[in-house]
Amino acid sequence: MSTLKNVLATKIDEHRKRTTKLLVEHGDVKIGEVTIAQAIGGMRGVKGLVTDISYLDPLEGIRFRGLTIQEVMDALPKPPGKDYPYVEGFFHFLLTGEVPTQEQAEEIVEDMKKRSEVPQYVFDVLRAMPRDTHPMTMFSQAILAMQRESEFAKAYSEGRFNKYNSWEFMYEDALNLMAKLPIVGAYIYRMVYKDDNHIAPDLSLDLGGNFAHMMGIPAPYDEVARMYFILHSDHESGNVSAHTTHLVASALSDAYYSLSAGINGLAGPLHGLANQEVLAWIQNFMEKLGGEVPTEEQLKKAVWDTLNSGQVIPGYGHAVLRKTDPRYTSQREYCLKHLPDYPLFELVSKLYDVVPDILREHGKAKNPWPNVDAQSGVIQWYYGLKEYDFYTVLFGIGRALGVLANITWDRALGYPIERPKSVTTDMLEEYARKSEESKGETA
Repeated sequence: MSTLKNVLATKIDEHRKRTTKLLVEHGDVKIGEVTIAQAIGGMRGVKGLVTDISYLDPLEGIRFRGLTIQEVMDALPKPPGKDYPYVEGFFHFLLTGEVPTQEQAEEIVEDMKKRSEVPQYVFDVLRAMPRDTHPMTMFSQAILAMQRESEFAKAYSEGRFNKYNSWEFMYEDALNLMAKLPIVGAYIYRMVYKDDNHIAPDLSLDLGGNFAHMMGIPAPYDEVARMYFILHSDHESGNVSAHTTHLVASALSDAYYSLSAGINGLAGPLHGLANQEVLAWIQNFMEKLGGEVPTEEQLKKAVWDTLNSGQVIPGYGHAVLRKTDPRYTSQREYCLKHLPDYPLFELVSKLYDVVPDILREHGKAKNPWPNVDAQSGVIQWYYGLKEYDFYTVLFGIGRALGVLANITWDRALGYPIERPKSVTTDMLEEYARKSEESKGETA
């Protein structure tokens, strides 16, 4: 080990002890408006962001513009003969807070088709990258490469930009990006996993239908695409991808810079990779049980064995929710209609029947209910999309809907650059010391 690394390792070991002591002994000490535990612990639960696009209610789950998932699915216009709404109409709803008419939904469908052509240089950039590059790296790079197309950046550089009209340029970037992302995503998939055999866009189709077409997956995968993009669109502003996009945009960076940054955050194992990790766990779990759907008693024993070995049940629990994630419920309803006898879904369904009670008895889960990731990978696998690394790209296309709507409104309302104040560990220890002294004086 080099001298620098050796010295650093020693310092880290010493500092970890200080941080642990602060958390264990003084976590509830206030430093201004927050506690030491909140400052060290990622600001979890601190109310410091504003968005009207979505709200995560602990008991009701996500609400988009005040409507539950089921209300959204019921209210929004749908393509003829389809069960799930136009993604484009949903984007209209996120931006305006108003449910579009059929005519308005079809208008934005046509508008986004006109914006959907991806510049050739973007494909050239992707093709220059090694084929074993992670698809999320490719996706982020493609978004960043398109930054030269930014209307927002162009308006700023040409002096046509002020605090009253800046949202209009962000809006143009948002729609241009949203129109192109499914094409970019499908191109990456076909290039990396399908021997570079591409399927040209079909502009007679809506966004969800065209994405399924370009992926080469027949109906009803178009319904999966519509459902998946809507369910994954937004989850308040505090999650990593949403917060990062907002943070970068607060510096007056355009939508391309901002979304690329948010996508990089989504790629993290603690954020967007959960669905593939849950699917891998389910498949391994089933393999250990002999490849067959287990009986309820076999399943209970296997779940207890998993917990007693110190492992968790992936896909269960949520930082905010205290009930079954409505996004899980929506996907479950799809599976019950389209793939009720699929063995992996049967296992997921049985887990839903037994895991919550076991987790409550186990006593370590604040929320014993399944979240969105408990099932989403199973649906993709059923339709032949078996490349785990691509799942987060799907998530990213959906998440773009929410974060692009958010940063458009950030500019409309003139929100300033985000700049929280930080403190040193020495300062935290001083707060803790003063708190102890104050307790001693009042004892």
